Amino acid sequence: MLSQTVEYALRAVSYLASENDRYAKTYEIAKHTCVPSAYLVKVLQELVAGKIVETKKGIGGGVKLSRSPEKITILEVVNAVEPIIRIKRCPLGLERHGRQLCPLHRRLDAALASMEKAFQETTLAEVLDKPAFPHTLCDITHE
Repeated sequence: MLSQTVEYALRAVSYLASENDRYAKTYEIAKHTCVPSAYLVKVLQELVAGKIVETKKGIGGGVKLSRSPEKITILEVVNAVEPIIRIKRCPLGLERHGRQLCPLHRRLDAALASMEKAFQETTLAEVLDKPAFPHTLCDITHE
């Protein structure tokens, strides 16, 4: 249900959260999250615009979270790259429906509302608080 862009953004911020406020290089993030570098750059730009991450140029520079993982919600990450769009009017453009959603679209909007609420109530720190999981977010082949 979530796009690949959202998945990549969540992987990137999860990796950055594990780096304890250290500026990480883009190539490191790409390697540990299995996100293609060119795509990662685009995602990181959106996360910068959404004030989720910050960048620093030069030696010792890179990308890091703008706030602690306890202060970043999953909804903020999602909305930075691909906002959840609630259904306000008939998506089919049927005039006879006006602002009244049919039962199908009312259900879909309710599902979106539930997802939005769950993401708003969940911080990045909460989803990373599972020490049994490995640090790397994908299978890395060592050459």
